[in-house]
Amino acid sequence: MDVGNFRAMLEVQWAKGNFVCVGLDSEFAKIPDFVHQGGNSKGATIIAFNRAIVEVTEDIVCAYKLNSAFYEAHGDEGIVALQQTIAHIHAIAPSVPVILDAKRGDIGTTNAGYVEAAFGFLRADAITVSPYLGAEALRPFLERAEKGIIVLCRTSNPGAGEFQDLLVSGEPLYRLVARCVASEWNKNGNCALVVGATYPDELREVRELIGDMPILIPGIGAQGGDVKAVVSAGQDSRGHGMIINSSRRIIFASRGPDFAESARQETEKLRDIINQCRENI
Repeated sequence: MDVGNFRAMLEVQWAKGNFVCVGLDSEFAKIPDFVHQGGNSKGATIIAFNRAIVEVTEDIVCAYKLNSAFYEAHGDEGIVALQQTIAHIHAIAPSVPVILDAKRGDIGTTNAGYVEAAFGFLRADAITVSPYLGAEALRPFLERAEKGIIVLCRTSNPGAGEFQDLLVSGEPLYRLVARCVASEWNKNGNCALVVGATYPDELREVRELIGDMPILIPGIGAQGGDVKAVVSAGQDSRGHGMIINSSRRIIFASRGPDFAESARQETEKLRDIINQCRENI
């Protein structure tokens, strides 16, 4: 395996039947009290909570996704928690890629700074980006052939269609984004798309447009996405290609001393359902 190459790492996990991406959206107020570290350190508490979950799930996941908002909200110690959590994942589970969910997008010179922050300082294996400024602005990301560049396409929020469904030359904008990323932006084979589990019809359309590119699929669990519909619509020609994210339902499955084991149980449950759906489709 090419350690450090996002797509190669995903392929290894998919071959094991691992399609669950655990979202470490570690909202401080929901972390069990007994996990809290001394000195009122929010950062240390988040690190301890995340590490416990990674230690018990690392063999049954395809990726971990960290939404930067849950860390940036705590200032310096939150950024340290983000960096240290990624470092712990690399140490505990070196074959499992880390996705930084930051939805970056700016002009090229600014993106160069975002690239260094995400892949240099934080050492993430992939990042989510906005397509709104076009390929020219995203070139600092796209040129990082070993990293995953995951482009927002059809997001899982209820208001996603406000712009994403607008017709451009007779087709919805999200379809144009999907086609453009697959045919023009993916020259290094490092692109993926974000398509929400809450829109299985659109997910199927996007899969048909992009072939075997990976799709990050949020919205399973608390947002109500249906696993069978997602697998039917989202798997590629080999039955792979899916990064199915679940956050709150896994990491906050229990507020008691068994929180880590409960997180594993929820991860295993989702993993088994996904694979049962793959076998029956």
